[in-house]
Amino acid sequence: MTKDRIQTQVKNSFLDTAMNHKLQTKPGLTLTEMVVVIATISLLVGLGLPAVRVFFNSFESRGGGKSMISAALSAARAIAAKEQRYAGIRFQQDLAGNQYMVFIVHDFERTGLNPGFRAVEGLKPIKLSESVGVMDLMVRINHGTRWTDAEDTLDEPIKVAYLDDTNPQNFGPDQKNKYLTDTSSFSIVFSPSGKLIMRDVRVRNRDGIYQPNNGLSGKISTDAIFNSPDNITSYGMGMFVQDDYAELGLGTELGRNRFVIYDKVRFDKLAPTGRFNYLNSLELNYINPYTGTIISAN
Repeated sequence: MTKDRIQTQVKNSFLDTAMNHKLQTKPGLTLTEMVVVIATISLLVGLGLPAVRVFFNSFESRGGGKSMISAALSAARAIAAKEQRYAGIRFQQDLAGNQYMVFIVHDFERTGLNPGFRAVEGLKPIKLSESVGVMDLMVRINHGTRWTDAEDTLDEPIKVAYLDDTNPQNFGPDQKNKYLTDTSSFSIVFSPSGKLIMRDVRVRNRDGIYQPNNGLSGKISTDAIFNSPDNITSYGMGMFVQDDYAELGLGTELGRNRFVIYDKVRFDKLAPTGRFNYLNSLELNYINPYTGTIISAN
């Protein structure tokens, strides 16, 4: 056997041994290593989740609400331009107290009203965070029960006395503070050219029925967004009470160009004077009439 042949055999034998060793040695973790890894992950998750919760809560309570509103306003301007009608955003609470943004469009043909608006079909209301609310700080003067009272557009800035949830004079027939219902229900409207416009707004169901009642022939409304209190509670038809109920604080109002975003939890804990001072300390958010963007007063 030559020297070269011996070297070749030794080399091949060494390679075979190394390959066999590699195949037999499978990658993995021992039980001890697994326990250490799991414990480390658990520790990181335990430390990280509270920080994540704080981050998201902070986002929702401060910039999150304003960002959502800004995006909705841009969409409303686009709807006005596309439909070549007045269109906008309606802020309103449902019967459970959750506040939403609803896309609305002017429609005299369906509502039967010159200031009549209805919900845009195919666009679902956008629910705001449960920790924040939006107000225009204005309330209606006329809270009568006649059918003409909802046509009255006179309003005034909210007062300390209106913020008292214990005063029976502030209650509507639904046993809720009509002034809080009023100031949290308002609209921001754009013209077909995309300009913010201050015009009368009265939101009604798409069937054009005044105070509908699905238990009566000729008063039926199948609107899934705006409807009467009875149809919402008794027939599950609708989400928000339409502007036919001045006694609840809901009627014709001028479109708004400003609002405040407030902390619901903090607001609910305050007495009337504290509520008033808190609301008036908040930053006023104005709408640029030409671009639809939000401008802070401060």
